[in-house]
This record gives sequence, structure tokens and C-alpha cells, in this order.
Amino acid sequence: MSAPAPSSLVVVEAEPLPRQEEVLTDAALAFVAELHRRFTPRRDELLARRAERRAEIARTSTLDFLPETAAVRADDSWKVAPAPAALNDRRVEITGPTDRKMTINALNSGAKVWLADFEDASAPTWENVVLGQVNLIDAYTRNIDFTDPKSGKSYALKPAEELATVVMRPRGWHLEERHLTVDGRPVPGALVDFGLYFFHNAQRLIDLGKGPYFYLPKTESHLEARLWNEIFVFAQDYVGIPQGTVRATVLIETITAAYEMEEILYELRDHAAGLNAGRWDYLFSIVKNFRDGGPKFVLPDRNAVTMTAPFMRAYTELLVRTCHKRGAHAIGGMAAFIPSRRDAEVNKVAFEKVKADKDREAGDGFDGSWVAHPDLVPIAMASFDAVLGDKPNQKDRLREDVHVAGPELIDIASLDARPTYEGLRNAVQVGIRYIEAWLRGLGAVAIFNLMEDAATAEISRSQIWQWINAGVEFENGAKATPELARQVAAEELAAIRAEIGEEAFAAGKWQQAHDLLLHVSLDADYADFLTLPAYDQLVG
Repeated sequence: MSAPAPSSLVVVEAEPLPRQEEVLTDAALAFVAELHRRFTPRRDELLARRAERRAEIARTSTLDFLPETAAVRADDSWKVAPAPAALNDRRVEITGPTDRKMTINALNSGAKVWLADFEDASAPTWENVVLGQVNLIDAYTRNIDFTDPKSGKSYALKPAEELATVVMRPRGWHLEERHLTVDGRPVPGALVDFGLYFFHNAQRLIDLGKGPYFYLPKTESHLEARLWNEIFVFAQDYVGIPQGTVRATVLIETITAAYEMEEILYELRDHAAGLNAGRWDYLFSIVKNFRDGGPKFVLPDRNAVTMTAPFMRAYTELLVRTCHKRGAHAIGGMAAFIPSRRDAEVNKVAFEKVKADKDREAGDGFDGSWVAHPDLVPIAMASFDAVLGDKPNQKDRLREDVHVAGPELIDIASLDARPTYEGLRNAVQVGIRYIEAWLRGLGAVAIFNLMEDAATAEISRSQIWQWINAGVEFENGAKATPELARQVAAEELAAIRAEIGEEAFAAGKWQQAHDLLLHVSLDADYADFLTLPAYDQLVG
């Protein structure tokens, strides 16, 4: 390992946390500072490029595959590096934040992979950022247990061979970490999460027969993938591990990235593990980029946009085709249902929907898929077992029957569903409930029997914004206006107060959540990410 350079990285405005000194070592902070100095300037340029591209989309109301990278797509000779043994079978992946109980339950879940999430399923309080790192270190050293203070139930890890492989997701490029500064400037959250995790665990994971594996969120272009690749190359040299040890799976959850899947894999080809299809952020990205594109880009209620919608089908089939052409894993979307302990009928209906969804993904050629709850692991596993059998994946299914033209990915008008008044109410309900929990430091929240994360709030507020700005008229004759949104939000806030009682209402952050949802839903200036103004209000 190279000697750490002098660091001017400073921890600011943070209450001391138990065991933080195990994570925030001088050597680890020096590494993070070096990442910041080398790569944040390029990060800044790429964020500016996002804004330029968005302006171009606003001008043209279209997107297409890039002419300047046509040679990469046409060259059939290149493939990504072969998958390491620990990532060869990914038929079921469970997602969730890195709190202590979730860490144990996810590793024990029977899933092949755990997406250990510092991004959309985690509100980035300093406690969550630091103690999440502590929990992962403890898991790898088998020094982790947990006793629920309410139930008294104890949790401990199963034998090593039964544990899921961890794929860690750092924050997106747009987020800063205000508690860590270099030369007076906040370090990007992505570099903090990646840097601390990689520095402490890369060699430890190699010793366990695995490696430092990552999910890369919110990627919008192959140039952003190139930046990650440069970071991986530098980081591996810095700690003295072989090049190619890192593996990264990129979430194709932005509409711009959907047009650059092959280029993204090409940029990461020595470190690429696959691509993933993420539904809510993908829809949010479509609204964000085409929000002024007129009626043909107006999405109906989020629950009406299933993965069988023609433009979503084009996206998922292109993803499988692209991944298998290049030797990468194709990972499907989330089953977010949370089983009810009280309503067997609700569970029966939901489990049937989950099975149908996972059967479709396995049949389409995906190599694995996501679930949000351990009870869904056996259902998803059965769907993929039925197709895969003893094979670890189906990358040999090249899906050469798939041919997707650029316009198909943004053919929103092919949907026959329309926005509904109930859809508006649901967006307000879920938005308020999620944001309230997020402001209390919770990123993964069960709402109406679904596990919701920040992507849920993003699509909810985006749809409210889009419907109002498009002048949508609902089936009951009501027109989407700021006044209607305020009325519905007031009604929902009153309903929540009645539901939970005055004491719990006063103890929560309900009014604050209500106000923030309306702010980002009604402001003429559309905020790029809800989490940016929300982070300003997050305590801790």
C-alpha cells in the first residue's frame, strides 16, 4: 500500500459516534481525500454535462443512440471480464439498508446477493453513513449480532457458506457529504461511501474468497462509467490488489443511460459485472428529461406503468440482449411487496403477482432479480430455478431476436392508461409518508404493504409536477392544478393525524414532509433530485 499523503480532510458538524474511530482512521481519510482531489473535478464536469444534455432534450424532445460511439456497438469482438465465482450465480438478490438487523437478516436470507444500500434505501444521516460501514466490517469479521429491544429476539449470522455475497451501493454522483470536507469543500457522498468501504474491506473480502463489488446508481452516460473505471484502477493500485478485482453492476435507471448500455459496459469492461433494470427511478428520469415534451410524454399513475408496457418491455429486452452479447449478467427489477402478518388474502394475491413477474423475467433471459423482503426469496428463487436448473445463469441466451429502435424506448404514448384522481391522491399519500420517515433518518419504509425508497418519492413528486404542468384533466372532471394538490395534501395530512393520533403526529415530521413535498411538486423550477433540498433539512 502506498504511503498516505497528508490529508486536509476534516470531519465537521458531527456528534461523535460509537466506534467511529474504527472507520474514520487517518489512513482511510487520507485515501478519501486523495479520491476527492483526483476525481471530484471530473465529477463536477459530468454533472454540468447532465444539465447541458437535459437542455438539449428540452429543445428537441427526443433521444437516440449515440452516433459517435457506433463503432463500440458494432464491434462484436469485445466482452466484459468473466464473472468471479462469488458473482456467477445471482438468481435472487435482496436489497436493503445497512443497519445492524438488516445486515444480519439480508446475509441470512437465502438470497445469492445482498445489495447493501447506502443510497436510495438509506437516509444519509452521519450515523447511517458511519455505522453502516461499522456493520459491514463486523459482518465480514463475524463480530455482529443484534437483539431487538422491543421483542427481545436475537439475530446472529449463519455459517459463512450460507451467506449472501455483498454488492455495496454508494450514493449517486449528485449528493455531497457535508460532514467531510477537503480544503473547505464537501466530499461527494459517492467517494465517501466507496472510499471508506473499499479501504477497509477490499483485502478482507479477497481473503474471504469474494471481493469489493459495487452497484453504481443514477448513471446517466458512459462517460460517468468511465470515471468510475478510473477510480477503480486508482483504488486497486493504492491498496495493492490486482487490477480487475473490483466488479461493478450499473443500474440502468435513467433514460439517457438506456441509450448507452453497451458503451457503459465497454468503459467498465475490466470491472463490469452486469446491468440492472430499475423501474421507479427510470420512470422518474423519463419525466425529468421530457417534462416539457407535451402530452405524448405524460405518464399515467405509476402503478399503471408495468414492466409489460411496450416502452418498458423495449428497455428490459434491450438490457438482456446487451448484457448477454457482452458476457455480462442481466439483473431484473424489484419485487417490493412486504408480506402482511394479518391478512393472508392480501399475501396470496401479492405472491401470485410476484411469481408472475419473476417468471416473466426468468423467461425473458434475466439472470436474476431483486426482492425487498426475505419471504419473497423462495418465490423468486423458484421462478429462476425453473429456468436455470443447475446453471448459474443464462448468459448463453443471446436474445438475438431482440431489435429495439431508439424511438421505442420513449414511446410513452403507446400506453392506453391515463392519470387518475386516485393516482394523484396516492402520489401525495406515499410522498408525505416516505419523506416524513426519510427526515427521521429512515430510507427504506413499508407503506401500504410495499417497501418504498427514495425513488418512490421521486416518481410521486415528479408525476404531481408533470400532471399540473401538462394541465391533465382527471376522469372525475377535476383538473390538475396547484390548488388541487394543496387540497389533497391537506386532506391527507389530516387523515394521517386522525390515523396515528395527536401525540405521534406531533412527535413526527409530518408538517415538514407535507411542505417539502408541495415545494418540490409545485415549484416552477423543477428540482433535479428531491434528496437535494431534503438533505438540507435532514438532522444528523
